[in-house]
Amino acid sequence: MRKVKDLTGPGITDHLGIGGTDLGVTAIAPDGRLVAVFGDTFDRAGVGGPGWRSPVVVFGDAASARSGIRWTGSLGPRSDYADQALPYQHDSVIDGRPVSTVLPTDLITLGGEMFLHVMVCQGLGNVHWTEIHRSTDNGETWQHTGATWSGDAHGGLFQMLTWELGDDGFVYAFSTGFQRDKGLILQRVPADRITDPNAWQGWGFRDGQWAWHNPPTIALTGAYGELCLRRVENRWLLALFNAGDYRMDVLNLDGPTANLYEAVRGTVLHGCAWGCEDHGAGHVAQLYGGYIVPGSTLDDLHLVVSQWNTERNWPYRAMQFAGTAPRPGDRPLAPPPPPGEGASLLKGAAKLARRFLG
Repeated sequence: MRKVKDLTGPGITDHLGIGGTDLGVTAIAPDGRLVAVFGDTFDRAGVGGPGWRSPVVVFGDAASARSGIRWTGSLGPRSDYADQALPYQHDSVIDGRPVSTVLPTDLITLGGEMFLHVMVCQGLGNVHWTEIHRSTDNGETWQHTGATWSGDAHGGLFQMLTWELGDDGFVYAFSTGFQRDKGLILQRVPADRITDPNAWQGWGFRDGQWAWHNPPTIALTGAYGELCLRRVENRWLLALFNAGDYRMDVLNLDGPTANLYEAVRGTVLHGCAWGCEDHGAGHVAQLYGGYIVPGSTLDDLHLVVSQWNTERNWPYRAMQFAGTAPRPGDRPLAPPPPPGEGASLLKGAAKLARRFLG
């Protein structure tokens, strides 16, 4: 993949009051606008300082998505400031639990409504619970649906989530923990019951076969972070931050219940040390995220990728990369060069996040 542009930071999102931010999961609103939801956001470039809010909703021109997303506005009454989308206070006590921040994991549009899944956290990796919020006005305002799950649901594998609507009326969701050391499980839910926790069905292996309505079984072992499942052309693409191997992978699936071990898989971005960056060749230091941009095709796949230099505290931003999706019959990609200090960089990110967020 090659870098298209920086999506946030000085000179880019100043007009929205955004200096430093990350994540940036995207979807198309019912009115046709591109909606992006970012995580911990600050007025100044970097992490910390005034204006801490999360999640933050920003609107873009959908027609600009494949040439480089152009921001047109944000949630909130002020035209020059993106407000926090949900009503809570950072570093407060909510329902008897200390909460530092609320982080978005994925966004989906179903008919005339949008749904946002978030993690309620005390620092990085410590998820108290997850919940779903609904918007009936194209992402301008959000209301809690009442749907919540404990942070230890399904053995802690139902924290970081991604979802997509199938032709059969079900929403399919892969999920993992927020510790970047776990594999994936798969569930589905009727689209009209997405906010009913009792309607969710696990994909699990029991009595010698895989079937729905079983407790979910790990469908892919490994150590994963942010996930993004989207239908692109006639395929299901699953982009994931492969934290265990310090890279961004994309799986090309026949469908969500495909055997993930046998699926076509390509590495689209490689993690590296700061002194070895080459964004034009897909080598990015301290990368994470990896959200598929609406309008992507198999030949022109776009991802929103985050980067955080935890030693210098900048860059802390979202970027747009583009390339091609892996296809059946593709040759395996050449292995990346040694990531150098990659493992220590990931540990540094967790340590610094705990310092600032909890």
